[in-house]
Amino acid sequence: MRTLAERALRFLGDGPRPPLEIAHEVLGLARANRVVSERLVLALLGADPRFAFDADGRWGVRPEPTLGGVLPADLPFAVVDVETTGMRARGDDRVTEVAVVHVDGERITVAFESLVNPGRPIPAFITRLTGIDDAMVAGAPRFEEVADRVLASLTGRVFVAHNARFDLSFLRAELERACDVAFRPPLLCTVRLSRALVPELPRRNLDAVLNWFGITTDRRHRAAGDALATAEVLRRLLGRAEDRGVATWQELEAL
Repeated sequence: MRTLAERALRFLGDGPRPPLEIAHEVLGLARANRVVSERLVLALLGADPRFAFDADGRWGVRPEPTLGGVLPADLPFAVVDVETTGMRARGDDRVTEVAVVHVDGERITVAFESLVNPGRPIPAFITRLTGIDDAMVAGAPRFEEVADRVLASLTGRVFVAHNARFDLSFLRAELERACDVAFRPPLLCTVRLSRALVPELPRRNLDAVLNWFGITTDRRHRAAGDALATAEVLRRLLGRAEDRGVATWQELEAL
């Protein structure tokens, strides 16, 4: 069953609508009056960054971030890490843990973090790598139970990860399965960025880049630990990009 927020996303896909229409069509409250509709829709959409309230008193889907003309260091970033049961995002493998870290200038905050029940056994070699086993995820939510919160933490931000296409491929597949959302964010990979900005670095796996920059973490191979570490890597790389005269998103993306 689709959540109310997912139904609102679909309903508002063609443009903003007043609260009364949203209450009638999304909440199924055909007899709700204007005052009640405004309160209910505010409670539903007000804390969700995917939605915006306009000057005409209508709710709509928040547009993608405007990247042109914004200095790279001032862009809103969502640094992501997922732990999974394997490598096949479109196969049988699933997410076992996900973390989203927001980077806004100098401020770094964990926006979302959760273990995820993958609905299948976790292979022993994955448990040896991450420390996540079947017992740990047995009581964790399934991805469809946290999909709204994951999507809300990503919306309106540049998606960043170390080997970004891996993390994005899993979240894209999970979001499509959970709520039929085609997730296509602006993308930045810190592996590729380190290749361009730290050419003297012989290896560019996360451990090598962390060592190079002197960044330490005691939660390696756990989603929040790796996402926070990657956020620090991103800040160092953005500093290097600025030193090279990179002044726009287009120039940063081109690297």
